Parts: sequence; C-alpha cells; structure tokens
Amino acid sequence: MIEIFTHMNYLKMALPAALAGMMIAGCNTQTKEETEQTATDSAVVQTPAPSTLNSNQSELLQTILGPREEGDGTAVLRGIAFGDPVSKVKKTEQFELFEDSTSHVGFTSETAQLETIDVQYHLDNQKKVSKITVDVYLNSADATKQLWEAGKSYFTEKGKLLKNEPKKVSWTNKNARIMMEDVSEGKDYGLKFQFTPANKTELAAN
Repeated sequence: MIEIFTHMNYLKMALPAALAGMMIAGCNTQTKEETEQTATDSAVVQTPAPSTLNSNQSELLQTILGPREEGDGTAVLRGIAFGDPVSKVKKTEQFELFEDSTSHVGFTSETAQLETIDVQYHLDNQKKVSKITVDVYLNSADATKQLWEAGKSYFTEKGKLLKNEPKKVSWTNKNARIMMEDVSEGKDYGLKFQFTPANKTELAAN
C-alpha cells in the first residue's frame, strides 16, 4: 500500500514538470522560427535591386558622348568642336542650360536613377569653345567602376593611350586630348572627363 501511494505521489510531481518542459520547448521553437522569419524579411527589405540603383553604364557613356556627328568629323563631344561659337553650343546642346557666363556655359541632365551629368563648354576671348569638361555623379562604387571600364575601352579604341594610372587615364586622337579621372571620395562617387585641343597638353582652368 505504501509503495502504491509513493508511486502516485511521484506521478503527481513528475507530470506537471513534464508538461512545463514541453511548454518551454514549444515556446523556444516558436521564438526561433519567428527570429529566423524576421531576419529573412529584414534582409529582403534592406537589399536594393542593382537595376534600380544604377544605370547601364555603357548606355550612360553613350548619353555623355551624345549623338554621332554627321559633319566633317571635327566634333570633340556631343556634336561640338573646338573653335565653335557659343551660339552653336546653345543651339546644338540638348541638356538643360544651368550656367551661362563669359567664361563658360554649363548644361545638365539627370537619369531615372538620379545620376547627374554636367557638361561645361569653356570659352576663349572670342566666345569660342576652348575646352570641354564633364562631371558625372554616380550612386555606387560598382557604377563608377563600370563607367570607368566603358570609357577606357571606348577611348582606347578611338585614340592613342598616353597615360594609364589607377585613378587617371589619358589619350589623344586627331581632335583632342582626353583625360578621365576617378574623383570618388567617401560615399560620393563619380568620374570627370576633360577634353582639350590635341596640339596643347593642358589649358588653364577657367
């Protein structure tokens, strides 16, 4: 009789403990699943789609260069040649005018990805084009690298490579001396292009 009573007491004590253990295990399992699901959802939200962040950089280079010239082949960029009057620049350039001074005129364009292209036509005393600079503001290091490679390939094919440095490359062709520079700093990404007459190594910045 004593043995039966003792066994029943053991069952009364063991059963609640077992039930409590099962409840705790269930809670732990649910918490783990919820944590994993939360982590997955967070990763999906935080990872941007590359196509949304950056343009196709080969296409962007073509936008920078402008339409192919159909004239005498002297155009340097976007249908403009050195020595062209400012009146022709304003008539030919399709970007939006944002600067108009005695030393230069500037035009700008923005892509669907909010990348910006600024083109400046520097003028001599006769109001004719003496130098062209292009500043391209990009959204990422990857976009900068892709545009760099696209520019390097294009200008190497079209001209003679003069200098090849990690952050600066230059070429020459029959119409111009071209320099491309990576001007990225911190989280500000971009490239700068400079076009000067082929018979002059450098022109003073206006």
